[in-house]
Amino acid sequence: MSQEPTNQTPKKQVKELTAQEQAQAQQQSVMWQRECFQNAQKHLAEKGVMPQSLIEKESRFIAPLCALWKFKAQDGKKYWVITGRLPTDHAHENAVENARDALRYFSLQWQLKANQIMQTGAGDKTKVDFANLLINRAHGIYKMYEKEELWVNEPS
Repeated sequence: MSQEPTNQTPKKQVKELTAQEQAQAQQQSVMWQRECFQNAQKHLAEKGVMPQSLIEKESRFIAPLCALWKFKAQDGKKYWVITGRLPTDHAHENAVENARDALRYFSLQWQLKANQIMQTGAGDKTKVDFANLLINRAHGIYKMYEKEELWVNEPS
């Protein structure tokens, strides 16, 4: 009996990480989170907001791209802060309900800021470059917002 050829593509073999590679990846993840956390605190302080505590259960990490932190400030107000491989920014908790909505909020805000920069500073290469960075990152985080698989455990 002859076998008919199949049109299946060969499956990629996934190489298991060694214990050392797993430990190194875990260490890099912890360092990345720590750096993002410090950047978030610094950003709030520079904006005149003194963080009191982190609301861990609502914070989210989409390593190594971005982290969304929810902080309670000393004045009792709560803020979302986005950090990572993108501009650090913050929003009052009244602007959004959860981490997923925070991504959409920052995406829209960055597009508006970029549009404003292009209208007022189109002759300044630095400003144009920053506006383009905002647009690029806004599109990227909006795609993350749309990815259902990232939010399956998120309360609706």
